[in-house]
Formats: sequence, C-alpha cells, structure tokens
Amino acid sequence: MNIKDLLKSYGNKTVVNEVSFEVPKGKVLSLIGPNGAGKSTVMGMISRLIAKDAGLIHFEDKDLSRWKSRELAKKLAILTQHNNIQMKLTVRELVAFGRFPYSGSRLTAEDEEMVDRAIAYMELEEYEEHYIDELSGGQRQRAYIAMVIAQDTDYVLLDEPTNNLDIYHASNLMRIVRRLCDELGKTVILVLHEINYAAFYSDYICAFANGKIARFGTVDEVINKEALYDIYKVDFEIIRVGNKPLSVYY
Repeated sequence: MNIKDLLKSYGNKTVVNEVSFEVPKGKVLSLIGPNGAGKSTVMGMISRLIAKDAGLIHFEDKDLSRWKSRELAKKLAILTQHNNIQMKLTVRELVAFGRFPYSGSRLTAEDEEMVDRAIAYMELEEYEEHYIDELSGGQRQRAYIAMVIAQDTDYVLLDEPTNNLDIYHASNLMRIVRRLCDELGKTVILVLHEINYAAFYSDYICAFANGKIARFGTVDEVINKEALYDIYKVDFEIIRVGNKPLSVYY
C-alpha cells in the first residue's frame, strides 16, 4: 500500500496535509502523535471510512477508490475505536460477521471452519455462546479481533485498539497484534497513543504532528529523545533492554 499527498480539511482547518508514506508489507506499523495530529483521520482515509480531499492511495496495483467494497473487504479489515453493536449477539455470531464478504449470511462449511479457527486463536472457546454484552472489556475486544481474523484479510487496521483497556488487557492485545503479523503473516496498521506499546511491538512507526508526518522509520529511528521531542515537544527518557525500548517516559 502506497499513500501519496493525502489531504483532508474540515472547513478552513487542514487536518491532514500532503501525507505520503509506504506501508511495509508483513510488518506492524504504528501511527503515533499528539491528539489532533491527523493519525486517525489518515487511518479513516486508508480504510475508506473518511473521504479524502486529495491524494492517492494505491492498494494492490490500483487506486483504492476503484475497489468494489465486497472485494476490498476480502483484502482489508478495519476495527474502529467505537464498536457498539446494539443487537443481542453471541461471540460466535459476532465472529461469523467476518465471513460476510465471502458468503453473505449463509455460511458454508469452510466459513464455519474459519470461525472455529478464529475463536480458538483468540482463546474464546468457553465464551463462544456468551452474549457480547456479558463479556469484560478485554474479552469483548478479543471477540472483535476474532471477527477480523475470520475475515482473513492480508491487511488489518486497528484504530486505538487499547483504548479503555486496563494495562493487563492492553498488553495482551498488543501481544495478539504481534502474533497476527509473526504467525499469520498479516500487515497490521495501528493508531496508538501509548508510545511504549508502539515502541515495543512495532516494526515501523509513522509519527504525526500538526497534520504532517514528523518522522517515519524503524523503532530505533523514531523512538529516540531527539525525534520524540520534535513530535511531542517534551523531553523523554528511554530505558532499553537489549535492542528493545523497555520504557519511554517524560
């Protein structure tokens, strides 16, 4: 996926200004930056949930806008910040929605097998007949991730997936994100506020400030005192163990 010169404005305010980068295939890419920096807006345009004003998103050899929605849903899955489903659904019924681009509402034996695999992968077997509204926040988030896994796309987009989770469930979720890449070969793009999670679990980081890309590169190229000061305008200290940042704080 290649993004070039993305532009988005609301009235007189430009929130994304000439943003260009390439998404590394088969890696975890985190979008970070202060509130209002443009990262969620960029994610929305990549997923076609937000219309771009200008620019190009080139996906699998053609303009993203030329993809039919059902075919795109077989290639790219998006989990937004807000997933309040009003229907009374069990975990299994929710996960089965991931198969809609393939079979609609009439699941085949292959679809059922994919649902089984996704539930097992997220270790939700004992909850599959429980209703979503009966689950804890962490369990519910795992169920939504299982739905994304059942969708079986090459690209997985997660907009602030750790939002409203405690540190235990947030850390578990980030380990799952890492497994999606390492074990299932997915390309994962996340919007994250937590710099520590981005530093520890990502392969690449795209940092935004004032609607533009402030830094793009490997973790080492972005998670350093100089770069972080440019992005957030505060002084950071970084503790490392081996080649991984253990803690980033200010």
